[in-house]
Amino acid sequence: MKILVVDDETDVQPLFEQRFRREIRDKAVEFVFALSGEEAYTYVEQHPFEVVLILSDINMPGMSGLELLRLLRKKYGTPPPLIMMITAYNDQENYRQAMQFGANDFLTKPLDFNLLKEKLKTLAY
Repeated sequence: MKILVVDDETDVQPLFEQRFRREIRDKAVEFVFALSGEEAYTYVEQHPFEVVLILSDINMPGMSGLELLRLLRKKYGTPPPLIMMITAYNDQENYRQAMQFGANDFLTKPLDFNLLKEKLKTLAY
């Protein structure tokens, strides 16, 4: 399963690679990382239907995660990709907008990697 992680914080990549070390080694998951909404959108356009899941931060400079979600759902109305939004702010407005724009799930930071792994199991990687 290919997962695109979108977050403007550079420490996210080594964190995911550490937490999913076994799954990466077993080739159960493959991660691709984008540091902005624009970079993520370009990646999806250049690799259509390759990414099964997108984990996107909401608050990023430039294109926000919500804008990325809106654009992707406009182009790819039904999954794949599944899109989970991630935010440090557990506020109702971000949740409402994410669901309105077609998010499949909503997670808060700091990420509970055990919970995320359980959610990924339901996607049958």
